[in-house]
Amino acid sequence: MEVPERPLLAATFEELAMPLFDQLYNFARWLTQDTAEAEDLVQETYTKALRGFSSFQAGTNFRAWMYRILRNSFLSSRTGLKTMVAIDGGADENLLPAESTTPESILIARADRGMVQQALTALPVPFREILLLCEVEEMSYQEIAETLAIPIGTVMSRLFRARKALRDLLRKQSGGGRDGV
Repeated sequence: MEVPERPLLAATFEELAMPLFDQLYNFARWLTQDTAEAEDLVQETYTKALRGFSSFQAGTNFRAWMYRILRNSFLSSRTGLKTMVAIDGGADENLLPAESTTPESILIARADRGMVQQALTALPVPFREILLLCEVEEMSYQEIAETLAIPIGTVMSRLFRARKALRDLLRKQSGGGRDGV
């Protein structure tokens, strides 16, 4: 009976894993800051996940499991958390503005996006990582806790501190430092 189960496991893996490809690639791109390295990291992630899929427990969070494999592969193959993470601004060039936007509003939005990217880059990696998983990848607190292997309380407190640090950096960048802003 093991022979028929193998293709079933591969098909099940494919059904679960392929919808995550773009999200995992984007996260890998942000971690590595390099297209080729991100591609290699995603390939390594899928290889490890397929090899270990038989040990995956049904009913657990597959998405968090895949992100954890990607993150652990990144940390073991690079300088890990010491690596600076930048946001890929290249994807913004492909976006078409809505009909109601003006050239001025596009410039303002790009300037604001640039300020946020600079502030994110200046954050310590644990803060940057948790913001990316929550705000960009739209993971739940539970998924983030599973991905980073930390308690959910730590996720909440780290996210609170990361958001505060990001706000403070944005205030400094904009020359704001004003109270109540």
